[in-house]
Formats: sequence, structure tokens, C-alpha cells
Amino acid sequence: MTGVTARYEDLVAAGELRPDPDQRATVERLNALALALEEQPAKGSVLWRMLRKAPPPVRGLYMWGGVGRGKSMLMDLFFDCVRIGAKRRVHFHEFMIEVHERLRAERAKEKGDPIPPVVEAIAAEAKLLAFDEMVVNNMADAAILSRLFTGLIVDAGVTVVTTSNRPPRDLYKDGLNRQLFLPFIDLIEAKLDVLSLNGPTDYRLERLGGMPVWYAPNGAAATAAVSEAFFRLTDYPPEDRAHVPTADIAVPGGRTLHVPKSLKGVAVFSFKRLCAEARGAADYLAIARNYHTVIIVGIPLLTPEKRNEAARFKVLIDALYEHKVKLLATADAEPEALYPDGDGAFEFERTVSRLMEMRSQDYLAAGHGLEE
Repeated sequence: MTGVTARYEDLVAAGELRPDPDQRATVERLNALALALEEQPAKGSVLWRMLRKAPPPVRGLYMWGGVGRGKSMLMDLFFDCVRIGAKRRVHFHEFMIEVHERLRAERAKEKGDPIPPVVEAIAAEAKLLAFDEMVVNNMADAAILSRLFTGLIVDAGVTVVTTSNRPPRDLYKDGLNRQLFLPFIDLIEAKLDVLSLNGPTDYRLERLGGMPVWYAPNGAAATAAVSEAFFRLTDYPPEDRAHVPTADIAVPGGRTLHVPKSLKGVAVFSFKRLCAEARGAADYLAIARNYHTVIIVGIPLLTPEKRNEAARFKVLIDALYEHKVKLLATADAEPEALYPDGDGAFEFERTVSRLMEMRSQDYLAAGHGLEE
């Protein structure tokens, strides 16, 4: 089987990837990691017995960077190339759902601390855990991650490789009781190599292939278009659309906001959920910080009686714009015709201007987050 480096060089030579120093450095680290894992003696083998103890664990890797920089692609190459049997690749959100289910089952046995047996069970299944999109959005996950991964990495010798859009220190930023989470960040930085991928090419943006980002009017065709964009952006199989992960993100003040579809930094909401319900700037800032792309479906004409919805929509767009969040939407009209009359219609002109700019290639190519 071809190694990670050779596979990567083939893709560059074929023109499917562009030369990228960040990617190249990460590929070389992944190639070395694959070799180290393959050279580890299997548990119970002659070499294992000669050592008379478990071999030292192979140091893992935390790959972070902006959207579309090839993190998932490199993970694909690595996972396909590494020749060990006990390996598992899973989206981090799905893994944590599974962990909580295992913890509930252990608690039902009433036999003490549920975390060690869960760690033991996971470690027995895989010596390599490869996670897509490490992101922490709720206190339930934050509270157990340090103990869970200390058990997996330090005690059980599991090698962890993960991707994320954020550096470790930005995980669960502004989250409730974040001090409980800080030991997990320390563990990641101590036990995993942290590499950034922020090269010049946004492959995910290229996947949109020049597709529009604003679809009017609302209807089946518009919904189908943004649905196709969602699956392109997230690499999620459309045939499994019924199982797209959800999330609950922390909102300052101890609240949470439910995200109906949440995957790889892309969130999907209905306009009704975002702007017809009582929400404020804190909700919208939480969305803007957590997601690089937001899809909003079902934006209606904002008639004068919908002045409250229009006011919330203005605050939402301000938050998304300031954090350079990519917006895809279905609406009953183009931005300039959304709210022609009513209280605040004049102020809405700034929202229209921002919506138009958010469709430009310069905006779509910008990195996620507040400008320094």
C-alpha cells in the first residue's frame, strides 16, 4: 500500500491539489505517524512479551486551520494508508453522543465511577482514534473530556488524530464553567503535536463551483440548491440526510441554543427559529463564533407587521458579517426587496448592503472570525 507522502504527491502531480507548504509539513508528519503505528508490536505478540510491558504510545496529532484547507482530505489519506487493524474514524460529535450513552449504561449498573470502564471499552476497540471536526459546544462534553482523554491517551495508550477549525486554546471559548475544560486543553497541547493548516487555497469554497448563495423565491428548487451546497461543504452523504448531527451551543448567561443541523462548522436554521422567536445579540454572536457557514431557509417578505423579525434579522446579519461567516439563504425576495416599508426600513438599507457584499467573491474568500 502506498504511503501518505506518495499519495499526496500523486494528487499534486495530477493537479487535484496545489502545492502548499502547510499541507506538505502535515503530510510528512502523518506519514511518520503511520509508520510508527505500523511498527508498534501487537498486544500479546512475541515482541510485546519480550518488552514485558506495553510499548510507549505513539504521539498523536491535532490539525487545525480555516475552512477548506484540506484537513479532512489529509485525514482521509492518512487513515486509508495506515496499516493497522484496530483503528476507527468518527465525527467528534457522534463520538461524544456515543460516550454519553455508554456513561448512562455504566451509571445504571451503580458500580461506581463510570468513566474508567468506558475508557477501557473504547481502548479495546481501537488503538487509533481519528476524529473529524473536534468542537466543544456544551458543558456536558466539556466536563468529562479531560478525564476521558487522559484515560485514553495517558493510561490506555490510544493514539488520537483530530481535525478542528480552531487552535486548542480556542475550544469551548466563552463556554459555561470553562475552567473545568482547561485541563483538557493542557492535555491536548502536552500529548499531541499541534499543526496549523492555513494555506492559500480554500478547497471547500471551490467545491461550491460558483454556485449562488442567495436563492429567491422560496420553494422546492431553492431548498434543493442549499441542500446540495450543505452536502458539498460537509462531505456528508446525502443518502444519510436523516442522520445529520445536531448541536446545542452555549450562549452567554447560561443558556444553550439548539442547532438543527450542525456539521464541520456548517449550521442550518429556519428563519422562524432564528428571528421569529425571542432572540438577541448573544444568540447571534454564539452562532457567528461557532460556525464559519450558516444556511438560513424560509426568509419571508418582511412586511411592516414583521418589524420585530426584521429588527432581529438586522442584528443577526451584523453578527455574521462582522465574523466573516458565509451565508447561504432561501428567501421570498432579493435582499433589496425584503423590507421596503415599516419601522426601521431606512436602517435596513445597511443590512441590504451587507447582504450584497456577503455574496461577493472577496467576502466568500475571507477567513472566518473577527478581523484583528
